[in-house]
Amino acid sequence: MSDDQKPSGDQAGQDGEGAIPLNITHQYTKDLSFENPSSPGLFINAPTEPPNIDINVGVEAEALGSNTYEVALHVRVHATAGSTTLFIAEIAYAAIAEIGEVPEEQLHPFIVIEVPRMIFPFARSILSGMISEGGFPPVFVSPVDFVEMYRQTAEKSSETA
Repeated sequence: MSDDQKPSGDQAGQDGEGAIPLNITHQYTKDLSFENPSSPGLFINAPTEPPNIDINVGVEAEALGSNTYEVALHVRVHATAGSTTLFIAEIAYAAIAEIGEVPEEQLHPFIVIEVPRMIFPFARSILSGMISEGGFPPVFVSPVDFVEMYRQTAEKSSETA
């Protein structure tokens, strides 16, 4: 890179300048569940209707100490064909994060947007593998826009307040 070029995208701030320190010290599966309630009949007489896949994503954050938080990403995949439940897969995947200096009004959005964004690929991989091991084709959980999810949650909270 020549002296007159500026870093952009993910390269910007890698030298620590202007970056908010975020350190994921641990990440782990907090809860994991797979239900296959219609087996073995489901595999012998497969449903003729195409499956309906319902995916729900949620985030919880809890302070563990000053500047240390546990952030849990909850993903639930419920597959049905007509009135038959094919499977239900759920994961709570969590991380312990140490957050540097962030203005108080920006702390909560930062925690529930940035930490889930970083751990989401791991939760998605675990779910996909678990569904596959349960006898079904893997389900691809599309990337989540955690900024939009935060905005929608904030709007709902302000409407009920």
